[in-house]
Amino acid sequence: MICQYGNYCMASFLLQLTETTAWLLWLMWHKWKEKFMCKFSKYIKYLQGIDRTIPMVNPKLSRRPTISYRPIQPSDLEILEQIHADLFPIRYEAEFFQNVVNGHDIVSWAAVDRSRPNGQSDELIGFVTARIVLAKESEIGDLLSYEPSKSDQTLIYILTLGVVESFRNLGIASALIREVIKYALSIPTCRGIYLHVISYNNAAIHLYKKMSFMCVRRLQGFYLINGQHYDSYLFVYYVNGGRSPCSPLELVTGTLNLMRNGLKSVFARLRKKEDRRVSKWGKCKETHCLISTTQSRRNLTTECTGYECV
Repeated sequence: MICQYGNYCMASFLLQLTETTAWLLWLMWHKWKEKFMCKFSKYIKYLQGIDRTIPMVNPKLSRRPTISYRPIQPSDLEILEQIHADLFPIRYEAEFFQNVVNGHDIVSWAAVDRSRPNGQSDELIGFVTARIVLAKESEIGDLLSYEPSKSDQTLIYILTLGVVESFRNLGIASALIREVIKYALSIPTCRGIYLHVISYNNAAIHLYKKMSFMCVRRLQGFYLINGQHYDSYLFVYYVNGGRSPCSPLELVTGTLNLMRNGLKSVFARLRKKEDRRVSKWGKCKETHCLISTTQSRRNLTTECTGYECV
């Protein structure tokens, strides 16, 4: 009796524990789902262009930044020059910056933190600059499959991309690249985006690979910095049907076609050989039967050769 009562208590305790655990798990899942859906909804609005600000968190910052993106404008000239000097070992001419801020043959996007105080809410913390070039005149013309008759096909070449150090690891560089991709997709004649990365910039190489750029070539001694040559990697991102002359899909398709044609040839030879063998040993001609009748003898003599093989 005592044993049965103990078993009943234990079963009741386990049942309550299971119910409590299930309730806690449901509560945690519900809170996580609300948080996730809130962030996901805001991100979708950002991609659709409805909301151009994305709150982000960086442990190095004491506050929560609100990142927004806009075109680079003439008032950004001084800070743009300063960030380029701080980030890149290459020195750019004043004409380059003038073309960027005034939009002369260069398209650009700026990242700003709207939550910065003291009038810095519109100051650059990141940027990307790019130029539209004709596909037939670009250095990746041999890496692009396009119709030579269509001379208006273009590419976008990313010139510079940078983010202030205190605002890194917030996804700003990825967002700036997405701006370029969306711009390229909006141009019907654009077939791809390409850029160069110095060989020792592992962070940039990882970023472009994460963004689905393809590393298609290594250029020996492409950069000359302080009298020393450095290699460069060439990355390409195809858009609007642009592709390499021999894409992975084409390579697989070609391989399968070769295998199929090879099997067809083998089967055809085997079948031909088998037909010859049958023709040699199985072809026969039917002969006639000779019947001789002797009137004096009432018996029937039949000479029949049946089938004679030839």
